Amino acid sequence: MTRRRAARPWRGGFVFGSVPPMRPLIALLLCLAAAAPASAALLAGIDVLERADFELLRGKRVGVITNHTGADYAGRSTVDLLFASKKLTLAAIFSPEHGFRGDHRDGDPVGDIKDPATGLPVYSLYGKTRRPTAEMLKGIDVLVFDIQDVGTRAYTYLSTMGMCMEEAARHGLEFVVLDRPNPLGGEALEGPVLQAPFDFTGYFPVPVRHGMTPGEMARLHADVKGLKLRLSVVPLQGWTRATLYDETAYPWINPSPNIRGLDAALLYPGFVSFESSPYSVGRGTDSPFLWFGAPDLDAAALVRALNAAGLPGARFTVEHRTPASDAHAGKACRGVRVDVVDRKKIRSLDILVHAVAALRGSRAATAWAGVDAAAAGTVRNIYRAVLESSQPPRDILAGFETSWRAFDASRAKYLLY
Repeated sequence: MTRRRAARPWRGGFVFGSVPPMRPLIALLLCLAAAAPASAALLAGIDVLERADFELLRGKRVGVITNHTGADYAGRSTVDLLFASKKLTLAAIFSPEHGFRGDHRDGDPVGDIKDPATGLPVYSLYGKTRRPTAEMLKGIDVLVFDIQDVGTRAYTYLSTMGMCMEEAARHGLEFVVLDRPNPLGGEALEGPVLQAPFDFTGYFPVPVRHGMTPGEMARLHADVKGLKLRLSVVPLQGWTRATLYDETAYPWINPSPNIRGLDAALLYPGFVSFESSPYSVGRGTDSPFLWFGAPDLDAAALVRALNAAGLPGARFTVEHRTPASDAHAGKACRGVRVDVVDRKKIRSLDILVHAVAALRGSRAATAWAGVDAAAAGTVRNIYRAVLESSQPPRDILAGFETSWRAFDASRAKYLLY
Protein backbone atom coordinates (compact mmCIF):
# COMPACT_ATOMS: atom_id res chain seq x y z
CA MET A 1 0.00 0.00 0.00
CA THR A 2 1.53 3.32 -1.07
CA ARG A 3 1.08 6.21 1.26
CA ARG A 4 0.38 9.20 -0.94
CA ARG A 5 -0.51 11.86 1.57
CA ALA A 6 0.69 12.04 5.13
CA ALA A 7 -1.85 12.28 7.94
CA ARG A 8 -1.11 14.94 10.54
CA PRO A 9 -2.46 13.88 13.94
CA TRP A 10 -4.28 16.21 16.27
CA ARG A 11 -5.93 15.50 19.57
CA GLY A 12 -9.04 13.45 18.96
CA GLY A 13 -9.06 13.45 15.18
CA PHE A 14 -7.07 14.00 12.02
CA VAL A 15 -6.77 16.56 9.25
CA PHE A 16 -5.58 15.74 5.75
CA GLY A 17 -4.06 18.52 3.64
CA SER A 18 -2.74 21.91 4.58
CA VAL A 19 -5.51 23.20 6.85
CA PRO A 20 -4.09 23.79 10.37
CA PRO A 21 -5.36 21.57 13.18
CA MET A 22 -8.04 22.88 15.56
CA ARG A 23 -6.30 21.88 18.79
CA PRO A 24 -8.25 24.00 21.32
CA LEU A 25 -11.60 22.73 20.04
CA ILE A 26 -10.58 19.08 20.04
CA ALA A 27 -9.11 19.45 23.52
CA LEU A 28 -12.51 20.79 24.60
CA LEU A 29 -14.24 17.82 22.98
CA LEU A 30 -12.04 15.42 24.91
CA CYS A 31 -12.45 17.22 28.22
CA LEU A 32 -16.22 17.30 27.91
CA ALA A 33 -16.27 13.64 26.99
CA ALA A 34 -14.17 12.80 30.04
CA ALA A 35 -16.69 14.61 32.22
CA ALA A 36 -19.62 12.60 30.84
CA PRO A 37 -21.79 10.54 33.19
CA ALA A 38 -20.10 7.35 34.37
CA SER A 39 -23.08 5.33 33.17
CA ALA A 40 -22.05 5.97 29.57
CA ALA A 41 -19.29 3.37 29.29
CA LEU A 42 -18.77 4.37 25.67
CA LEU A 43 -19.23 7.73 24.00
CA ALA A 44 -19.67 7.68 20.24
CA GLY A 45 -18.57 10.61 18.12
CA ILE A 46 -22.06 12.13 18.22
CA ASP A 47 -21.96 12.13 22.04
CA VAL A 48 -18.57 13.88 22.06
CA LEU A 49 -19.74 16.44 19.50
CA GLU A 50 -22.97 17.03 21.39
CA ARG A 51 -21.14 17.67 24.67
CA ALA A 52 -19.04 20.31 22.90
CA ASP A 53 -22.28 21.96 21.72
CA PHE A 54 -21.46 21.19 18.06
CA GLU A 55 -18.69 23.79 18.05
CA LEU A 56 -16.83 21.93 15.27
CA LEU A 57 -19.74 22.75 12.93
CA ARG A 58 -20.31 26.36 14.04
CA GLY A 59 -21.77 28.54 11.30
CA LYS A 60 -21.75 25.77 8.68
CA ARG A 61 -24.39 24.33 6.41
CA VAL A 62 -24.35 20.60 7.04
CA GLY A 63 -25.32 17.55 5.04
CA VAL A 64 -25.51 14.43 7.20
CA ILE A 65 -25.02 10.88 5.89
CA THR A 66 -26.88 8.67 8.33
CA ASN A 67 -29.69 6.21 8.98
CA HIS A 68 -31.56 4.73 11.94
CA THR A 69 -28.25 3.77 13.63
CA GLY A 70 -27.22 7.44 13.89
CA ALA A 71 -28.25 8.09 17.47
CA ASP A 72 -26.59 9.17 20.70
CA TYR A 73 -26.27 7.15 23.92
CA ALA A 74 -29.75 8.23 25.00
CA GLY A 75 -31.26 7.11 21.69
CA ARG A 76 -31.78 10.61 20.26
CA SER A 77 -31.42 10.84 16.49
CA THR A 78 -28.30 12.51 15.11
CA VAL A 79 -30.56 14.26 12.60
CA ASP A 80 -32.75 15.68 15.36
CA LEU A 81 -29.73 16.78 17.40
CA LEU A 82 -28.11 18.56 14.46
CA PHE A 83 -31.40 20.13 13.39
CA ALA A 84 -32.05 21.50 16.88
CA SER A 85 -28.58 23.01 17.29
CA LYS A 86 -28.31 26.80 16.97
CA LYS A 87 -24.62 26.51 16.01
CA LEU A 88 -25.23 25.13 12.51
CA THR A 89 -27.79 24.75 9.76
CA LEU A 90 -28.77 21.22 8.79
CA ALA A 91 -29.49 21.43 5.07
CA ALA A 92 -29.86 17.86 3.79
CA ILE A 93 -29.86 14.19 4.77
CA PHE A 94 -28.29 11.34 2.79
CA SER A 95 -29.17 7.68 3.38
CA PRO A 96 -27.34 4.42 2.47
CA GLU A 97 -28.50 0.92 1.54
CA HIS A 98 -31.55 -0.21 3.56
CA GLY A 99 -32.79 3.39 3.62
CA PHE A 100 -33.07 6.14 6.20
CA ARG A 101 -35.06 3.91 8.57
CA GLY A 102 -33.06 0.74 7.86
CA ASP A 103 -36.15 -1.23 6.81
CA HIS A 104 -35.42 -1.99 3.14
CA ARG A 105 -34.21 -5.44 2.11
CA ASP A 106 -30.60 -5.90 1.06
CA GLY A 107 -30.07 -4.93 -2.56
CA ASP A 108 -33.46 -3.23 -2.94
CA PRO A 109 -33.20 0.24 -4.53
CA VAL A 110 -34.30 3.07 -2.24
CA GLY A 111 -35.95 6.30 -3.37
CA ASP A 112 -35.67 9.85 -2.06
CA ILE A 113 -38.08 10.88 0.69
CA LYS A 114 -38.76 13.83 2.96
CA ASP A 115 -38.02 13.52 6.67
CA PRO A 116 -41.35 14.24 8.38
CA ALA A 117 -39.71 15.47 11.58
CA THR A 118 -37.52 18.16 9.97
CA GLY A 119 -39.06 18.62 6.54
CA LEU A 120 -35.62 18.12 4.99
CA PRO A 121 -34.94 16.08 1.87
CA VAL A 122 -33.50 12.62 2.39
CA TYR A 123 -31.43 11.83 -0.68
CA SER A 124 -30.97 8.12 -1.29
CA LEU A 125 -27.45 6.96 -2.10
CA TYR A 126 -28.75 3.50 -2.94
CA GLY A 127 -31.17 4.22 -5.74
CA LYS A 128 -30.61 6.23 -8.91
CA THR A 129 -27.15 7.20 -7.66
CA ARG A 130 -24.64 5.96 -5.12
CA ARG A 131 -22.84 9.29 -4.94
CA PRO A 132 -24.21 12.67 -3.92
CA THR A 133 -24.64 14.83 -7.01
CA ALA A 134 -23.63 18.46 -7.42
CA GLU A 135 -27.28 19.45 -7.12
CA MET A 136 -27.65 17.55 -3.82
CA LEU A 137 -24.50 19.19 -2.45
CA LYS A 138 -25.46 22.71 -3.50
CA GLY A 139 -25.06 25.16 -0.60
CA ILE A 140 -23.45 22.59 1.74
CA ASP A 141 -20.16 23.36 3.52
CA VAL A 142 -19.50 20.05 5.27
CA LEU A 143 -20.62 16.43 5.02
CA VAL A 144 -20.99 14.57 8.33
CA PHE A 145 -21.00 10.75 8.41
CA ASP A 146 -22.67 8.92 11.31
CA ILE A 147 -23.61 5.28 10.65
CA GLN A 148 -22.89 2.14 12.67
CA ASP A 149 -20.88 -0.31 10.55
CA VAL A 150 -20.55 -4.08 11.20
CA GLY A 151 -16.78 -4.46 10.78
CA THR A 152 -16.91 -6.59 7.63
CA ARG A 153 -15.58 -5.69 4.19
CA ALA A 154 -18.63 -6.97 2.28
CA TYR A 155 -20.98 -4.35 3.71
CA THR A 156 -21.95 -1.13 1.96
CA TYR A 157 -22.13 1.58 4.62
CA LEU A 158 -18.44 2.42 4.52
CA SER A 159 -18.47 2.18 0.73
CA THR A 160 -21.05 4.97 0.83
CA MET A 161 -18.74 6.89 3.17
CA GLY A 162 -15.81 6.44 0.79
CA MET A 163 -17.77 7.66 -2.23
CA CYS A 164 -19.07 10.65 -0.28
CA MET A 165 -15.49 11.49 0.73
CA GLU A 166 -14.48 11.47 -2.92
CA GLU A 167 -17.33 13.80 -3.85
CA ALA A 168 -16.51 16.09 -0.93
CA ALA A 169 -12.94 16.35 -2.20
CA ARG A 170 -14.18 16.99 -5.74
CA HIS A 171 -16.48 19.81 -4.59
CA GLY A 172 -14.16 21.37 -1.99
CA LEU A 173 -16.26 20.37 1.04
CA GLU A 174 -15.10 19.38 4.52
CA PHE A 175 -15.79 15.85 5.71
CA VAL A 176 -16.41 14.87 9.34
CA VAL A 177 -16.73 11.31 10.64
CA LEU A 178 -18.55 10.89 13.94
CA ASP A 179 -16.77 7.72 14.92
CA ARG A 180 -18.46 4.56 16.16
CA PRO A 181 -17.00 1.31 17.46
CA ASN A 182 -16.18 -1.68 15.35
CA PRO A 183 -18.67 -4.11 16.93
CA LEU A 184 -16.29 -7.04 16.34
CA GLY A 185 -13.45 -5.29 18.15
CA GLY A 186 -10.26 -3.96 16.64
CA GLU A 187 -7.80 -6.77 17.29
CA ALA A 188 -8.95 -9.86 15.39
CA LEU A 189 -8.59 -9.85 11.60
CA GLU A 190 -9.76 -12.57 9.24
CA GLY A 191 -9.50 -13.52 5.61
CA PRO A 192 -7.45 -12.35 2.65
CA VAL A 193 -6.91 -8.70 1.74
CA LEU A 194 -9.08 -7.66 -1.21
CA GLN A 195 -7.19 -6.91 -4.41
CA ALA A 196 -8.38 -4.75 -7.34
CA PRO A 197 -10.76 -4.47 -9.05
CA PHE A 198 -12.94 -3.04 -6.30
CA ASP A 199 -16.73 -2.70 -6.33
CA PHE A 200 -19.43 -1.27 -4.10
CA THR A 201 -19.48 -4.26 -1.77
CA GLY A 202 -15.71 -4.57 -1.79
CA TYR A 203 -14.46 -0.99 -1.88
CA PHE A 204 -11.31 -1.08 0.25
CA PRO A 205 -8.01 -3.04 0.18
CA VAL A 206 -8.67 -4.68 3.55
CA PRO A 207 -9.29 -8.20 4.91
CA VAL A 208 -12.81 -9.60 5.21
CA ARG A 209 -12.80 -8.78 8.94
CA HIS A 210 -10.73 -5.61 9.09
CA GLY A 211 -10.83 -4.49 12.74
CA MET A 212 -11.17 -0.77 11.95
CA THR A 213 -13.66 1.93 12.95
CA PRO A 214 -15.34 4.17 10.37
CA GLY A 215 -12.98 7.01 11.29
CA GLU A 216 -9.95 4.80 10.81
CA MET A 217 -11.25 3.50 7.49
CA ALA A 218 -11.81 7.08 6.37
CA ARG A 219 -8.16 7.86 7.09
CA LEU A 220 -7.06 4.82 5.11
CA HIS A 221 -9.30 5.70 2.16
CA ALA A 222 -8.19 9.34 2.01
CA ASP A 223 -4.56 8.22 2.02
CA VAL A 224 -4.86 5.39 -0.51
CA LYS A 225 -6.89 7.57 -2.88
CA GLY A 226 -4.70 10.63 -2.33
CA LEU A 227 -7.77 12.76 -1.64
CA LYS A 228 -7.23 16.49 -1.19
CA LEU A 229 -9.74 16.64 1.58
CA ARG A 230 -10.08 18.26 4.96
CA LEU A 231 -11.02 15.19 6.99
CA SER A 232 -11.87 15.37 10.68
CA VAL A 233 -12.70 12.44 12.96
CA VAL A 234 -14.60 13.08 16.18
CA PRO A 235 -13.25 10.25 18.33
CA LEU A 236 -14.78 7.56 20.47
CA GLN A 237 -14.27 7.67 24.20
CA GLY A 238 -14.14 4.52 26.34
CA TRP A 239 -13.37 2.10 23.50
CA THR A 240 -10.28 -0.03 23.09
CA ARG A 241 -9.33 -2.45 20.36
CA ALA A 242 -10.15 -5.39 22.63
CA THR A 243 -13.73 -4.15 23.19
CA LEU A 244 -16.63 -5.98 21.56
CA TYR A 245 -19.94 -4.18 21.18
CA ASP A 246 -21.63 -6.03 24.05
CA GLU A 247 -18.95 -4.67 26.39
CA THR A 248 -19.69 -1.01 25.61
CA ALA A 249 -23.13 -0.72 27.30
CA TYR A 250 -24.13 1.26 24.20
CA PRO A 251 -27.62 0.30 22.94
CA TRP A 252 -27.60 -2.19 20.07
CA ILE A 253 -29.55 -1.12 16.97
CA ASN A 254 -29.83 -3.66 14.17
CA PRO A 255 -27.65 -2.09 11.45
CA SER A 256 -29.68 -3.85 8.75
CA PRO A 257 -32.71 -6.16 8.76
CA ASN A 258 -30.71 -9.40 8.87
CA ILE A 259 -27.96 -8.48 11.35
CA ARG A 260 -30.03 -8.82 14.51
CA GLY A 261 -27.38 -9.02 17.17
CA LEU A 262 -23.67 -9.27 17.86
CA ASP A 263 -23.55 -13.03 17.28
CA ALA A 264 -24.88 -12.57 13.74
CA ALA A 265 -22.35 -9.80 13.16
CA LEU A 266 -19.52 -12.05 14.35
CA LEU A 267 -20.53 -14.84 11.96
CA TYR A 268 -21.28 -12.55 9.03
CA PRO A 269 -17.63 -12.17 7.81
CA GLY A 270 -17.47 -15.87 7.01
CA PHE A 271 -21.09 -16.68 6.28
CA VAL A 272 -21.49 -13.86 3.75
CA SER A 273 -19.37 -16.04 1.43
CA PHE A 274 -22.13 -18.68 1.53
CA GLU A 275 -24.23 -16.17 -0.40
CA SER A 276 -22.16 -16.96 -3.49
CA SER A 277 -23.05 -20.64 -3.02
CA PRO A 278 -26.10 -22.89 -3.20
CA TYR A 279 -26.78 -22.45 0.54
CA SER A 280 -29.27 -20.38 2.46
CA VAL A 281 -27.78 -18.37 5.33
CA GLY A 282 -31.12 -18.03 7.08
CA ARG A 283 -32.55 -14.93 5.45
CA GLY A 284 -36.27 -15.41 5.79
CA THR A 285 -35.90 -17.16 9.16
CA ASP A 286 -35.88 -15.80 12.71
CA SER A 287 -32.07 -15.92 13.03
CA PRO A 288 -30.22 -15.12 9.80
CA PHE A 289 -26.44 -15.70 9.73
CA LEU A 290 -26.66 -18.07 12.69
CA TRP A 291 -27.58 -21.00 10.44
CA PHE A 292 -26.93 -22.29 6.94
CA GLY A 293 -28.48 -25.10 4.95
CA ALA A 294 -29.88 -26.56 1.74
CA PRO A 295 -32.51 -29.18 0.85
CA ASP A 296 -29.91 -31.82 -0.02
CA LEU A 297 -27.29 -31.05 2.63
CA ASP A 298 -26.07 -33.93 4.79
CA ALA A 299 -26.27 -31.75 7.89
CA ALA A 300 -25.57 -34.53 10.39
CA ALA A 301 -22.26 -35.47 8.73
CA LEU A 302 -21.23 -31.82 8.49
CA VAL A 303 -22.04 -31.16 12.14
CA ARG A 304 -19.90 -34.12 13.15
CA ALA A 305 -17.00 -32.81 11.06
CA LEU A 306 -17.24 -29.25 12.41
CA ASN A 307 -17.47 -30.31 16.06
CA ALA A 308 -14.54 -32.71 15.55
CA ALA A 309 -12.44 -29.84 14.12
CA GLY A 310 -12.35 -28.19 17.55
CA LEU A 311 -13.11 -24.71 16.22
CA PRO A 312 -12.92 -22.24 19.13
CA GLY A 313 -15.93 -20.26 20.27
CA ALA A 314 -18.61 -22.24 18.42
CA ARG A 315 -20.90 -25.22 18.88
CA PHE A 316 -22.71 -26.88 15.96
CA THR A 317 -26.05 -28.73 15.93
CA VAL A 318 -28.40 -30.07 13.26
CA GLU A 319 -31.44 -27.87 12.69
CA HIS A 320 -33.92 -28.01 9.81
CA ARG A 321 -35.62 -24.84 8.59
CA THR A 322 -37.81 -23.56 5.77
CA PRO A 323 -36.67 -20.04 4.79
CA ALA A 324 -39.44 -17.68 3.76
CA SER A 325 -37.26 -15.71 1.35
CA ASP A 326 -34.01 -15.66 -0.62
CA ALA A 327 -32.17 -18.93 -1.32
CA HIS A 328 -34.49 -21.96 -1.11
CA ALA A 329 -37.52 -19.87 -0.16
CA GLY A 330 -40.37 -22.15 0.82
CA LYS A 331 -38.21 -25.28 0.70
CA ALA A 332 -37.46 -27.52 3.67
CA CYS A 333 -33.72 -27.32 4.28
CA ARG A 334 -31.39 -29.51 6.27
CA GLY A 335 -29.03 -27.22 8.07
CA VAL A 336 -26.40 -26.40 10.64
CA ARG A 337 -27.09 -24.13 13.57
CA VAL A 338 -24.09 -22.27 15.00
CA ASP A 339 -24.14 -21.21 18.65
CA VAL A 340 -21.55 -18.63 19.63
CA VAL A 341 -20.17 -19.77 22.99
CA ASP A 342 -17.14 -17.46 23.17
CA ARG A 343 -17.36 -14.16 21.30
CA LYS A 344 -13.69 -13.37 21.83
CA LYS A 345 -12.48 -16.59 20.24
CA ILE A 346 -14.88 -17.29 17.40
CA ARG A 347 -13.53 -16.86 13.85
CA SER A 348 -16.18 -17.19 11.20
CA LEU A 349 -13.76 -17.63 8.27
CA ASP A 350 -12.35 -20.69 10.06
CA ILE A 351 -15.88 -22.11 10.20
CA LEU A 352 -16.49 -21.36 6.54
CA VAL A 353 -13.24 -22.96 5.37
CA HIS A 354 -13.72 -26.11 7.44
CA ALA A 355 -17.35 -26.42 6.34
CA VAL A 356 -16.65 -25.97 2.64
CA ALA A 357 -13.64 -28.32 2.77
CA ALA A 358 -15.84 -30.98 4.37
CA LEU A 359 -18.40 -30.51 1.59
CA ARG A 360 -15.98 -31.00 -1.32
CA GLY A 361 -17.42 -33.45 -3.81
CA SER A 362 -20.93 -33.32 -2.39
CA ARG A 363 -23.88 -32.62 -4.68
CA ALA A 364 -25.05 -29.72 -2.50
CA ALA A 365 -21.66 -28.01 -2.72
CA THR A 366 -21.19 -28.27 -6.47
CA ALA A 367 -24.69 -27.24 -7.60
CA TRP A 368 -23.77 -23.85 -9.04
CA ALA A 369 -26.73 -23.37 -11.36
CA GLY A 370 -28.56 -20.19 -10.51
CA VAL A 371 -25.86 -18.79 -8.24
CA ASP A 372 -26.10 -15.00 -8.13
CA ALA A 373 -23.17 -13.62 -10.14
CA ALA A 374 -23.13 -10.29 -8.31
CA ALA A 375 -22.93 -12.01 -4.93
CA ALA A 376 -20.11 -14.20 -6.19
CA GLY A 377 -18.18 -11.11 -7.29
CA THR A 378 -18.81 -9.42 -3.97
CA VAL A 379 -16.83 -11.96 -1.96
CA ARG A 380 -14.36 -12.75 -4.75
CA ASN A 381 -15.52 -16.38 -4.60
CA ILE A 382 -13.84 -17.31 -1.32
CA TYR A 383 -16.39 -20.11 -1.06
CA ARG A 384 -15.62 -21.40 -4.54
CA ALA A 385 -11.85 -21.07 -4.10
CA VAL A 386 -12.00 -23.26 -0.99
CA LEU A 387 -14.39 -25.71 -2.64
CA GLU A 388 -12.16 -26.21 -5.67
CA SER A 389 -8.91 -26.36 -3.71
CA SER A 390 -7.22 -29.60 -2.71
CA GLN A 391 -5.54 -27.97 0.27
CA PRO A 392 -6.56 -28.84 3.83
CA PRO A 393 -8.22 -26.10 5.88
CA ARG A 394 -5.08 -25.37 7.92
CA ASP A 395 -3.11 -24.48 4.76
CA ILE A 396 -5.87 -22.27 3.36
CA LEU A 397 -6.21 -20.44 6.68
CA ALA A 398 -2.43 -20.06 6.88
CA GLY A 399 -2.57 -18.27 3.53
CA PHE A 400 -5.31 -16.00 4.84
CA GLU A 401 -3.18 -15.25 7.90
CA THR A 402 -0.17 -14.29 5.81
CA SER A 403 -2.38 -11.80 3.97
CA TRP A 404 -4.10 -10.23 6.97
CA ARG A 405 -0.93 -10.06 9.05
CA ALA A 406 0.76 -7.98 6.36
CA PHE A 407 -2.25 -5.68 6.38
CA ASP A 408 -2.20 -5.53 10.18
CA ALA A 409 1.32 -4.13 10.09
CA SER A 410 0.48 -1.56 7.40
CA ARG A 411 -2.73 -0.30 9.02
CA ALA A 412 -0.97 0.99 12.16
CA LYS A 413 -0.62 4.53 10.79
CA TYR A 414 -4.38 4.83 10.42
CA LEU A 415 -5.42 3.62 13.87
CA LEU A 416 -6.81 6.04 16.45
CA TYR A 417 -7.23 3.77 19.48
